[in-house]
Amino acid sequence: MSLLVKHLDYEIGNDRILDQISLEIRDGEFVGLVGPNGCGKSTLLKHIYRTYKPKGQTIFLDGNDIMELSAKKLAGALAVMAQENQLEFDFTVRDMVMFGRYAHKKFLEGDTAKDRELCEKCLREVGLTGYETRSYLSLSGGEKQRVLLARVLMQESRYIVLDEPTNHLDVSYQYQIMDILRNQDVTVFSSIHDLNLAALYCDRIIFLYQGKIVDCGTPEEVLTKENIRKYFGIEAQVTRNEATGKMQIYYLPGWVTEKG
Repeated sequence: MSLLVKHLDYEIGNDRILDQISLEIRDGEFVGLVGPNGCGKSTLLKHIYRTYKPKGQTIFLDGNDIMELSAKKLAGALAVMAQENQLEFDFTVRDMVMFGRYAHKKFLEGDTAKDRELCEKCLREVGLTGYETRSYLSLSGGEKQRVLLARVLMQESRYIVLDEPTNHLDVSYQYQIMDILRNQDVTVFSSIHDLNLAALYCDRIIFLYQGKIVDCGTPEEVLTKENIRKYFGIEAQVTRNEATGKMQIYYLPGWVTEKG
């Protein structure tokens, strides 16, 4: 069982945004996607959850071409937390979270006691108990992010794809969100801006640069000072944190280099 991408290309005009991307996210893994701004992370994820239409025979979920799955079947297998979530109409927090049950509902089927109980559980996990009747549009950016994560958890999908889920969050909530994801019995593929979060939570890391995968492996193998210098253009000290046993990255101000 896996999420598989095979030879995925994407161009806008004469610009190659993704160049022969091939990867596999295996069952139960927590895999991070890292790289500098503009390297193609969001574009890759948008192909996986079909905001951009991938060519046939390039992206497979448990052996099935995602272009052959109905929207409902894809939602049942794959939950998504994207960066862009603009709404023209307002909803309550409860309604926003309940939308996560879409794949489990028959046409015009109402919410069940189990749905309501699960909604309360998901809101409790993200620290939003008591927000049920609040207007979603009235929330702060960080609160909206946590509502969207609760909606993802409501889907009870085996795969979760996220595009920088800790954006707009205070430090405590960044770690809370990653803890919640880490403790789910699911397969997670997420772009991550903070390399220290990636080092702490990911089983594997895929490093993207200028539309190509330039490295892939464990955090220790990928998050080296050489890669950080080459692809982010800054010197760094990489050590092991005694408290966590994971890699810790310290950036060195004033030691900016040329990328690539």
